Amino acid sequence: MASPMSASRFLERLRAEGATVVEVGDWEHHNRNHVGPWGPVHGVMIHHTVTKGSAHTVELCRKGYEGLPGPLCHGVITKDGRVHLVGYGRANHAGLGDDDVLRAVIAESALPADNEANTDGNRHFYGFECENLGDGQDPWPTAQLEAIERVSAAVCRHHGWTERSVIGHLEWQPGKVDPRGFTMASMRARIRERLS
Repeated sequence: MASPMSASRFLERLRAEGATVVEVGDWEHHNRNHVGPWGPVHGVMIHHTVTKGSAHTVELCRKGYEGLPGPLCHGVITKDGRVHLVGYGRANHAGLGDDDVLRAVIAESALPADNEANTDGNRHFYGFECENLGDGQDPWPTAQLEAIERVSAAVCRHHGWTERSVIGHLEWQPGKVDPRGFTMASMRARIRERLS
């Protein structure tokens, strides 16, 4: 059982890990806590946005859209590797996912195939949206991949988690494909090396 770190501690941890952070508006108090709990937290979830253009992507993830209010994550990682903090607390990013996957994340064991959507992930995961079209063709710049590695390691380091606490949306919710264009196995290997 891990309580979410405070917003100020989150910011401090990201910067200490070498992430280039941009604070967007009143991100520390922008959340969906009024509709459900935030925590206990058990891991980090990585997404792609299916958008183009950093300013548009950050604004969309901060505000949300009709039918899905923002914030849509805690941080938006743009192509240039900057991490834009758009919210803190419960965010609309993970949705319902597989309780077997959650148990594996908590145990830091091998992930089972996600075959049901019966558990609230917005409560249990830090979420990072990454600017990418998600078509398997749009490139992932080195700076962006390094930023994903850094923010994931920062959260894991704070909570004493290993790289096994970092998953992709595709590993959580049936039918999701994000992030597409790199494997979560390769990203977890990078995070493991950073944490060692």
